[in-house]
Order: sequence, then C-alpha cells, then structure tokens
Amino acid sequence: MAARPVSRMLQRVLRSGLRSCSSGAPVTQHRPGEPPQTAAEELSRRRQFLREHAAPFSAFLTDSFGRQHSYLRISLTEKCNLRCQYCMPEEGVPLTPKADLLTTEEILTLARLFVKEGIDKIRLTGGEPLIRPDVVDIVARLHQLEGLRTIGITTNGINLARLLPQLQKAGLSAINISLDTLVPAKFEFIVRRKGFHKVMEGIHKAIELGYSPVKVNCVVMRGLNEDELLDFVALTEGLPLDVRFIEYMPFDGNRWNFKKMVSYKEMLDTLRQQWPELEKLPEEESSTAKAFKIPGFRGQVSFITSMSEHFCGTCNRLRITADGNLKVCLFGNSEVSLRDHLRAGASEEELRRVIGAAVGRKKRQHAGMFSIAQMKNRPMILIEFLLLLQDSPPAIPSIFSQDPFCVQGIRHRVSFSNQKATLWEGGWFPRTPLLAQWRLRSSCPQRHYSSHLDSDANPKCLSAVAQAPATPSGPLPTADQLTHVDTEGRAAMVDVGGKPDTERVAVASAVVLLGSVAFKLVQENQLKKGDALAVAQLAGVQAAKLTSQLIPLCHHVALSHVQVWLELDATRHAVGIRASCRARGPTGVEMEALTAVAVAALTVYDMCKAVSRDIVLGEIKLLSKTGGQRGDFQRT
Repeated sequence: MAARPVSRMLQRVLRSGLRSCSSGAPVTQHRPGEPPQTAAEELSRRRQFLREHAAPFSAFLTDSFGRQHSYLRISLTEKCNLRCQYCMPEEGVPLTPKADLLTTEEILTLARLFVKEGIDKIRLTGGEPLIRPDVVDIVARLHQLEGLRTIGITTNGINLARLLPQLQKAGLSAINISLDTLVPAKFEFIVRRKGFHKVMEGIHKAIELGYSPVKVNCVVMRGLNEDELLDFVALTEGLPLDVRFIEYMPFDGNRWNFKKMVSYKEMLDTLRQQWPELEKLPEEESSTAKAFKIPGFRGQVSFITSMSEHFCGTCNRLRITADGNLKVCLFGNSEVSLRDHLRAGASEEELRRVIGAAVGRKKRQHAGMFSIAQMKNRPMILIEFLLLLQDSPPAIPSIFSQDPFCVQGIRHRVSFSNQKATLWEGGWFPRTPLLAQWRLRSSCPQRHYSSHLDSDANPKCLSAVAQAPATPSGPLPTADQLTHVDTEGRAAMVDVGGKPDTERVAVASAVVLLGSVAFKLVQENQLKKGDALAVAQLAGVQAAKLTSQLIPLCHHVALSHVQVWLELDATRHAVGIRASCRARGPTGVEMEALTAVAVAALTVYDMCKAVSRDIVLGEIKLLSKTGGQRGDFQRT
C-alpha cells in the first residue's frame, strides 16, 4: 500500500520530470531516443515503488490475532448463467430485490475506503460477475485507486472470450476460471447448462492475451470427476495454467455429503503415482493453495484444502456480498450490513468503526469439520461464485446434528467409552472368546470362502487356539493423547506427509452368531437372497478398498492385496470372518482390515435377517499388524 502523504509529496517534487499514475508511484515519461519501457517493466517499477513507500498497516483491518486483511472479494451480483450443482440448489435461490443490492457507486465507495486503509488486492465475484453490464467500467474505476496492486475476477468463463480484451485494457490483472470437467457432456450435467466450448475459448483467450498463470478452478467430487485429475494435470505440460483442485465443500442446498469429498492427500497420491517427480513449491504468504509442479511442465497444480487442512492462521480475506454485507469468514454466518450504514449517511469514520468491530470479532479458526454441522449459511451462489480461498472447513451433513460422536468436547468421548464399558459388563456384548472355540465337526458339511486361493494356505481360516491377552512382538510405545484430536479437542486428520513408506500388513477378525435355523440355511446355501458367504466375502473386499470414504479421518490407502475368509462353526452356529490387507505407504492398513470384517459381518446379517433377527455381531478386533513407527503387533 502506498503511503499517501509520501506519494503526494513525491508527485509535487518530481512533477517536472515525472507524471503520477493511479497508484501514486512515479511513471517516467518516455524521452526521445530512449527505448520505451515494456508493460511488464512498468508494472515491476510500480510495485517496487509501492513496496518501498508502504505505510504501517491499518489497525482497523487487523484482527485480534494480528492477521492483516489486505484482500477483499466483492460480489457484483447474485445472478448466474449456470446452475452448478455444488454452488446452487437445482430449484435456484430467491434473489435479493434489485433495490437492496449495492449500486455501482456504493461498490466503489466501499472499495475506495478499504483500499485507503490497506487493501491492495480486490477480486470481483458473483454470482457470475461478467453478466453485470457495467463490469468493465467497474474494473476501470477500481484501477484508478491509489495503492491497489491487483484486480482479479473469478468467472465461469462463458462470457470471458468476448469481454477479456476490454477488461484487460481497463486494468484486470488476474483471472480465475471455473472448469470441473474436460468432458462436454459431463460439463452440461454438472452446470445444468451448455457452454463447455465457450469456457475453453475463454481460457485460450486469456493465454493469448498474456495472462500467466491462468488459474483454472476444479471442484473435485467423488463419483463425478475425480477420474479426470490426471487429464487436468496433463494440460499444464504445454500451457501456462495453474490448475487448482478444490476439496468439495457444503453450502445450503448443494446436498453435500462427506462421501463426495476427495481429500488433498488422496488427490496428491493419485498424481504422484503418475508423476513421482512432482515437487512442492514454496508457499506464498497468506496463500490458500498448496502448489506443486512437474519438472519440465509450463504450468503447475495447486490444492485448496479447506476441508482437510485449514489455513486460518494466515487468512487475510474479507468479503462483501452483493447485498452489501461484510463477511469476515466464508463459512461463518455472522454478517454486518455496510449497505445500511452507507444509506443511513454514515461517515467514513463511522464505517471504519463498523468494519473494525467486525474484523475484531473474527475467530482464530473455524469450529472444526464436525462441530459446525448445524450452522446456517448462504448458498454459495449468494456469497460468491466459487468455493474458493477461505479459512473454514465446512459442516458435515445434518445427520450428525445430535452429535453422536461427541465431538463437542473430549469429556463427552470419555463418557461414551464409560457407557460402552457398562454395556459390555451388562451383557450387551459377548464376552466369550468365540474365536478360540472355532472348530468344525468332521461330520458336518464344511463351507469355506476366501477372496484369494493359495495352494500353501490352510483351508481353516483361524487356528483354534486359546484366547490370550494381546501382546506386542516388539516395542510398542503408547501415545499420551488421541492422534485424531487436536489440542482443543477437535477432530483432526493426522499428517503423514513426513512418514517413510514401509510395507504394511494387518489382519482382523469378526464373528456372527446366527442361531441354528439361519446357520443351517447358510450351511446348505438355501437362503432366498442367495449365497450369504459369497456375497459377504465380496462386500468385505469392496469395503476394504473404500475405507477412507466410510471412516472420515482415514487416509486413502492404495491396497496391493486384500483377502477375506469366511468359515462356518457348527458348534457355535456362527460364521467366523477374517480379513488381511497389505499396502506400501506411510500409514497402516488396520482400519482397512477392520472395515472389511465389519462390513462382511453386516452383510451376513442382512442376508439372514429375514429368517432371524436374533443374530449377534461381535469380536471385531485386530489380530496383527506389521510396519510403522510403533512396531509390530500380534494378538496371541
């Protein structure tokens, strides 16, 4: 930000040889006989001047945690010419009456005030900002503000190729374009409109006009476009693009659910399998993106990790909605109307106090992935067009509104454990060492199911040995706190980025007590639903591969091998289940093995429930694991 008194003084002193530009930085007049400066050289000189003559940052844009807010996002409209599924409900949203929206003069008045106090970057959003008729004029008038270094725009790209030459001339310096798929038919499905080729035309027009990098924002949704990650990255080989993969985030009406979210770590693993040489770039101050580059490629890729790894500590962003409300946090539902104060005739000093109070109330960080499930927030279309660049992970679906996982505080977790222990002692869970009693009578027909046939494998799933306490085969240091909970008791995903890749193997088991009638039908394969053991074995294999989608804080693991066995125990009228999982990576696979046996057991129940509901699922436990910092484990 340029210091106004200093810049004005320099303008007077240097007036004879220099003319002033809109930033207050001197611009040398071209003299005959000297080579003219390029636009890039002039821009570099201007930025250097602003850095050297920066004033102390405004106190009213600094929050109670010392974060200086120098970046303002202004929504120009609530309207959009697309209907993206993650952004807007299919039925649309009720729009604010035009009289209640900010006028052009009100937008510029607020922008002028914010820039005067320290904002040096403004991004125009929507809705879709390029459908506003006076968008070029707004950019041109913003460009005249002293101290404003960057004017950006976030657009769906439909109108970009037509308007970009005018926008560039007006002073637009940065572009973000939304594109969630490279398949035209899928594009129409996601946005509920046509226009794929117009977006691509807009991207190429931006490259043609010299924007570098051109940022392409891709919201990644499981089952929809996560299979296109490699195709997007391949675009950066020959084009100066910054492809930014955004974790899917929830807003009112977009029918978000946790299973659709593909985490940053999972996306990064997918990319590294194709390009092991992928290298991390240094993070810029206040950046919301984790940037990577493949050596030899012109462009780069980035990840916006609002869901899995927040970036609250360096947040420098504020937002003004189209109806004039100031939001200090994208996912926060606290807003203050600057429009009402403007129309009531508030002075600049009064507006400063209102804005300063709102910034001062900004929290240190978001409430946590699970703790804000009931928060009411605007649909994304009413905040801005894309799910971008802010400091709060979103809420999970409303099914958790009663907090069954007790994430509001760690003490709740303790009480839940105590309750479970009481149920166990009260007889709700079987205490008999069932696995120790798995024996098959030689006179009974025996059915064994395994997902992997090995000539050296014992046809019996588990040895009939006495139950004994679990003992580690080597050093097994204990942790003094839960690894999936942060210091404030909030759920947190463990960072395994610095752990070495090692061979990981885990084996788990479970037992299903069927009762005599259901057991006989399973044994003779006479169930109306079909072969219970075969279906359960397939379900177990599938569950192991999908563990990270079922267990929220589990990392995605690329399994190299999964085995699931099921065996009948006639003495107990039971089905014994065992699963083995193997992978090479920085995190273990015990959750994959446990998920496999649990889902296989549930499948057996589902196949048999029409015959009897007096079925008990129990003894789900880890039998062994190898690999990792805590050493090997063996239940003997």
